Amino acid sequence: MYNPTAFRQDDLTTLHRQILDCRLATVVSQGANGLQASHLPLLLEPGEGQYGTLYGHFARANPHWRDLADGAEALVIFQGPEAYISPSWYQAKAEHGKVVPTWNYIAVHAQGRAEVFEDAERLLQLVSRLSQRHEAGRPQPWAVSEAPRDYIDGMLRAIVGFALPIERLQGKWKLGQNRSAADQAGVREGLQASHDPRDRELAARINDHH
Repeated sequence: MYNPTAFRQDDLTTLHRQILDCRLATVVSQGANGLQASHLPLLLEPGEGQYGTLYGHFARANPHWRDLADGAEALVIFQGPEAYISPSWYQAKAEHGKVVPTWNYIAVHAQGRAEVFEDAERLLQLVSRLSQRHEAGRPQPWAVSEAPRDYIDGMLRAIVGFALPIERLQGKWKLGQNRSAADQAGVREGLQASHDPRDRELAARINDHH
């Protein structure tokens, strides 16, 4: 992705935190079936490899996994908070008017080649961990073990898992760092005053960044 120096985020802990905060990733690859994209919940093992390893699964009926099995490189996109930035929030508008709208956002891109697996026990461990992650915090968390084992065995035959060691990792925190301090303050105030919770989420991340 286009990533000017002012917006580049290289801190591995920060990048991993954003990956973990993103509940649904987009996996993109190019292969025999053309350009494909799948939207998947993933697990991150931060200690595996230089940048960590991602784990997930496809429906067996989804042809996307075959491209990964054939060695196609995958791009995994983790989208963070984003918001439209109005020129009216910039102090520069009152000073000279030479301002235009933009879009601020946080995004992480991970690239690598995956190992595809179909082993039932390994798949069971994967789906159990995914369920534990997303059921955590619920009053009565559901667990895979609550479903009949023969039913789960059938469901496992209908999916294909993958492990994707991250070979390249990019983070873009486009938060107006290229603007003056006064313009940045105006953006924070404008986002904080918005009725849209997505705008306020980005404002909070800008505050954290500063």
